[in-house]
Amino acid sequence: MEGIFNTILIKDVCVREKINDVTLLQRIVKTVCSNVGSPISSKRITDTLVSSGRRISGNTVERYLNALCEAFIFYEVPRFDVRGNEILKTLGKYYLADTGLRNILIGSRTDDFGHVLENLVYLELKRRGCQVYVGKAGEAEIDFVTKKGGAIEYYQVSASILDESTRRRELEAFSNVRDNYPKYILTLDDFDFGALNGIQHKNIIEWMLGK
Repeated sequence: MEGIFNTILIKDVCVREKINDVTLLQRIVKTVCSNVGSPISSKRITDTLVSSGRRISGNTVERYLNALCEAFIFYEVPRFDVRGNEILKTLGKYYLADTGLRNILIGSRTDDFGHVLENLVYLELKRRGCQVYVGKAGEAEIDFVTKKGGAIEYYQVSASILDESTRRRELEAFSNVRDNYPKYILTLDDFDFGALNGIQHKNIIEWMLGK
């Protein structure tokens, strides 16, 4: 798979966009892979690279990110202000088209397993034909807000909500959403919580299988 990735990176990105610094492009890819599921911006990536000794402009990083998205290595997901009903221009998220690439580039990690689950849920929502956004409701963040055919749905993704404090935190993400559109918490828990204050709990695997 690493050979396939390098072929895509060189042929679909470097050649088409006339990018000569392959090493720099690879560093940007690894930086984004390390921050999958976390809010990130081209400025933040630029600052990270500059602090490590690389001289690069924000415009160059932006150009490289756009090229990576056009090659379908990453998907950029904008933030959506639920209360203001508008798309925001800052601090979106990036998700990988293939999470296997992440393991190749930065190794398998257990400290951010929840973000990997987010990535899988994002890909499934896209497969179902949804427009997908990262939700902002006041100070709270909702993992995904989807739109399809005029219908809206809200999703929180967590490895588990068996811990009461985790369950409370995930539920509070919906506290500033005042509409009655469906709200879901997706986890790997086998325990059926049923409806939690009107929010439906579903096992991720069963949800992906359409159950």
